[in-house]
Amino acid sequence: MASSFSLIVSQGRVADRTDGALVGARRVGSALSELLDLEQTIIGTPTPAADDDWSVALPQAEATLTGLRHAVTAAIDAGAVPLLATNTCAASLGTLPTVAERHPDAVVLWIDAHGDFNTPDTTDSGYLGGMVVAAACGLWDSGHGAGLDPRQVIIVGGRDIDPAEGELLESAGVTVLSPSASTPERVAELVAGRPVWIHVDWDVLEPGFIPAAYRVADGLLPHQIAAIFAALPTGSVRGVELAEFEAGDAEVPERVSIELILETFQHLIR
Repeated sequence: MASSFSLIVSQGRVADRTDGALVGARRVGSALSELLDLEQTIIGTPTPAADDDWSVALPQAEATLTGLRHAVTAAIDAGAVPLLATNTCAASLGTLPTVAERHPDAVVLWIDAHGDFNTPDTTDSGYLGGMVVAAACGLWDSGHGAGLDPRQVIIVGGRDIDPAEGELLESAGVTVLSPSASTPERVAELVAGRPVWIHVDWDVLEPGFIPAAYRVADGLLPHQIAAIFAALPTGSVRGVELAEFEAGDAEVPERVSIELILETFQHLIR
């Protein structure tokens, strides 16, 4: 499968509130490029992090989100599998609507401690990254499209979900699996042999393995994500997004985290 990937690296700020995720995406992109012998398509230019509201961050990210959408569309049209190293989950505002359009039967595995299903009316933090799946499912208009069927979204490892967000997830028909319920068998049962689009926010993990900006205790372990990947039907993957690796962590050596990311990812190219 490796030769069919198209490697896309997000380097434009998309609501980043820390500076480490853009560096992390660049590091992961370089590691994947070397592993798979692929050229990188770089989208966007880094700018400093800011603690701003979604209404400010969204228009600022216009060029990066548009670039990501075009790169993913071009990859799919060329018969390749998009493989993205992205800074924030909000970068998926530019990818998920294309997934819905080009792969309408695909299940979206949103492997994340958070549901990212808030809207402008429910968000307490104003953080754009916490609203991306809801936008792709048409609950609010990001300006970058929608069309994703929430009944085809599975939140894997979800455990930090706001009450109002939880109500939206339930009413929309999104499946939410807690870490204890996120077994390879259960995920494979829900996928039911369908094609899949995979998004991983590394805060899904128990802190201490792959640093992320928004750490949540009681997460999954790297080998559990690898086991989920290994349980997916061969040839079913239509795209992969690896997001939110926070480079520069003082506690976890960067080389160790990147090696864990590569080892986990390789279970998709067995």
